[in-house]
Amino acid sequence: MLKSYRATHRLTQRELATRLLIDQTYVSKIERGVRGIKDVDFLARVAKLLGVPLNELYTASGHPAQAGTPADPVATSQRRWLEIRRHLNQNRAELAAAVIATYPENLRVRNVPLIAEAGWLPAEPVPLADITLRWVEGPQRVAVDGSEPEAFTARPLRAPGSAYDRYTSAVRYLDPPTLFENRPSYRLLDLRWANERGEMTFGLANYFDKLDISEAVGHETAAAMMHSPASLSWENLPFRSLIGDPFDFHRRAVIPAITTLMLRRRRTHGTASFLLHWRDPAKVATASGLYDVIPAGEFQPSSMAPWDLSNDFDLWRNVVRELSEELLGTPEHDGSRSMPIDYEAWPLYRALGKARDEGRVSVYCLGVALDALTLATTIMTVLVIDDDVFDDLLADLVQSNAEGTTVFGEPGQRGIPFTGQNVNRLLTSEPMASPGAGCLALAWRYRGLLLSS
Repeated sequence: MLKSYRATHRLTQRELATRLLIDQTYVSKIERGVRGIKDVDFLARVAKLLGVPLNELYTASGHPAQAGTPADPVATSQRRWLEIRRHLNQNRAELAAAVIATYPENLRVRNVPLIAEAGWLPAEPVPLADITLRWVEGPQRVAVDGSEPEAFTARPLRAPGSAYDRYTSAVRYLDPPTLFENRPSYRLLDLRWANERGEMTFGLANYFDKLDISEAVGHETAAAMMHSPASLSWENLPFRSLIGDPFDFHRRAVIPAITTLMLRRRRTHGTASFLLHWRDPAKVATASGLYDVIPAGEFQPSSMAPWDLSNDFDLWRNVVRELSEELLGTPEHDGSRSMPIDYEAWPLYRALGKARDEGRVSVYCLGVALDALTLATTIMTVLVIDDDVFDDLLADLVQSNAEGTTVFGEPGQRGIPFTGQNVNRLLTSEPMASPGAGCLALAWRYRGLLLSS
């Protein structure tokens, strides 16, 4: 299982050992069958990393089975669900590449596993300052919420004859990641681009409204590919078929994340570099086991308080919050504070704003698209920062955060060189999250505009 995991994620034994907090020689001995695993705490770390139930690894390690029998329908259903979820988490990039073939060519985005309807991508990058956000009060109904019979494959039994009511319920009890909170989120209700400007309309929803659709769709796809990898079609994807038009804002809750490619620009050389983020399957519920650009996070208020709902309703504020949390290791704004964030008094926000006014920081929206595998929605942005501003404000970058590990490139580098060779390698040879792949592909297409602004 360790060999399979390393092959899937293209890891050396040393890199795997680092993730497991052990020595490389120990990994080698386990893989060669020379050394067994006797420590249950270490076994639990392996189980989390691989996305395998601890009980399954415990039995595989030579210990007696602890629960369930083949005749137990509940145990069998849950075991099968966990196998499919593990396959989903270990093969998201491959599954996305397979399922995008079921969509028309005109919906595909720049040869990456993203789809976008005409009008979801602007003609060229739009400055965030030129995007108007509008708000709609009150609840907004949906036609599909993940409780339908067509989603049964994604909802295992919780008791004889009774399945979990939502996908998130199964995740919570059977495979909970470290971060798994049902927080208020902004729901996209309309999107328009015209005259080099944008307009987005939002209402309110919950984060699990998104996962109950997106992760269930991905789970169904993984199940279909495991059963018959050569014949993926709409006929064996009933839940995806039920959703129908994935761009219909009212058919389901379209709850976007904001994914940002941060380019450290060297004006004197006309070059740039960027960071990546490896998303740890033990810590996150979505896009796990993949590389993504950083920062990235859900577009949501910092708490459920009414004042935060309006105070945080801003794309730029969301980007800066995620940058602070993921790259500088500051505590996540999780609603535990009783007062709204005073953005104008926040030194990092104020300094980035000043640099933005001076033209040393620029931020653009590249458009909105859907992950072909899960139909999860992402607002793709790119943040261009002059190297001196980057080195001053982001001098103390952290390598590990609550969601995974930051990739800085070669030792001593401040990022991976933004070159055609590196972009092409990441898009074709590495397990990249679809939104991050989209940001890289589109930013490379518009690199002249982005790096000269």
